[in-house]
Amino acid sequence: MWGYSVDPKSSETKIREDYPILKSFLAGSVSGTFSTILFQPLDLIKTRLQSRVNLHLDPPKSGTIGTIIHIIKKENVFGLWRGMTPSITRVIPGVGLYFSSLHWLKHTFHLKDPLTPTEAMLLGVTARSMSGTFLIPITVVKTRFESDVYKYNSIREALKLIYKQEGVRGLSSGLVPTLLRDAPFSGLYLMFYTHLKNTIVEADLPLAKSSAPIHFSCGILAGIFASVVTQPADVIKTKMQLYPNEFRDVHSAIFRVYKKYGILGYFKGIVPRMLRRTLVTAMAWTVYEELVKKQIIYCAKDLL
Repeated sequence: MWGYSVDPKSSETKIREDYPILKSFLAGSVSGTFSTILFQPLDLIKTRLQSRVNLHLDPPKSGTIGTIIHIIKKENVFGLWRGMTPSITRVIPGVGLYFSSLHWLKHTFHLKDPLTPTEAMLLGVTARSMSGTFLIPITVVKTRFESDVYKYNSIREALKLIYKQEGVRGLSSGLVPTLLRDAPFSGLYLMFYTHLKNTIVEADLPLAKSSAPIHFSCGILAGIFASVVTQPADVIKTKMQLYPNEFRDVHSAIFRVYKKYGILGYFKGIVPRMLRRTLVTAMAWTVYEELVKKQIIYCAKDLL
């Protein structure tokens, strides 16, 4: 939406955009919330597979299906949505911050669409680093809620106990691998997503006449590759956030995972994570672009 000053002859007359960053924040939050609720079980399963809790299961039950059955038997089907509250608490500002950061960075550095692969890569890395750093305490709580290792009753209680027992270090545990996971993921994802979308549009394929299928298909392909590349960092992040006394830094975590599980240890939980990250990100981008294009998310002054 665009607005004009009341007096068109005034020296202050100008065309101005009404809070585009807030509009991007709202569109991003809406798109991220729905997909997070839908795919939360995949995130929980991924965390359980990366947790040592699964070592107590019989070998045949230690895979994805075995973990699902174990959770349902122990906690009923709703146990698959454990950790939903911190997930939503993280996603609403997280995805919103990511998309609004993208908007702000693009306009600050005067970047024009279509972005080059390098611009898309750097833009994704920077935007995700900004939002990831800001929300790391909630990320720690979310991981611990999902793990079944900790028994917190609320986000507030978790934050209070972590700070009391582990200090600021506990609230920021796993920050480095989190950024090494999220920043490259977002950079690689945005680079491939942008490239694939531009290629389809330029090729004038039948699919190009409908934008939603383009966004979702490109998102799926981009997400698969980005998930595989960043999986080891996700495993290290989970270990450091669940067992900060044993995995005190990135170097020791890398060594301990390799010593205990070998190379395959760095890819624990890759199937549910790849499914979740691919579907969530593809859906978030699809919904976000449709909301922005159709201007369903209105300017800030209409909401206040």
